[in-house]
Amino acid sequence: MKAIFVTTNEHKRSEVQEILGIALERADLNLPEIQAIDPAEVAAEKASAAREALGRPDLPVLVEDSGIMVDAWDGFPGALTKWLMGSVGNEGLLRMLPEGEDRSARAVCVVALAEADGTVRTFRGEVPGTVASEARGAGGFGYDPIFVPEWSSMTYAELGEGKNADSHRTRAFRAVREWFGEA
Repeated sequence: MKAIFVTTNEHKRSEVQEILGIALERADLNLPEIQAIDPAEVAAEKASAAREALGRPDLPVLVEDSGIMVDAWDGFPGALTKWLMGSVGNEGLLRMLPEGEDRSARAVCVVALAEADGTVRTFRGEVPGTVASEARGAGGFGYDPIFVPEWSSMTYAELGEGKNADSHRTRAFRAVREWFGEA
């Protein structure tokens, strides 16, 4: 089996290909992105647009969207994480979430799969955790220095590649792999 994964990141394509156990062709597309907190809504819209732009009905098209969802903020920033980080960064997010406030959060990844007939399926990977009180660790990217998964006392950044063993992205793509096995 083969699929197309829409990403600009070759390392991510390789990582996902290993999880899925199928050949993945990488497509670098500049897709419009709706402004929504729910990563499933954003990923589904992008997968549909990618399938249309690629014009490749012979292969399923995969798109992912992810973010950190802070419980005290009703899931914000969610799919808007990239823009929040670009605007205020980790330090800004930490200042917006004062000590004593509920720091529970979830790292969420949603993979949307667009099939040849236009059907779009979504697969969600979620890791509960907390927002650290300060940025820690040099690895990773985005919110990795401030997110502590429930299964560790270290941030994603401190875990480095070790986070991939059970990250939100790994969980989402494992769900895709299971679906491929059943389809």
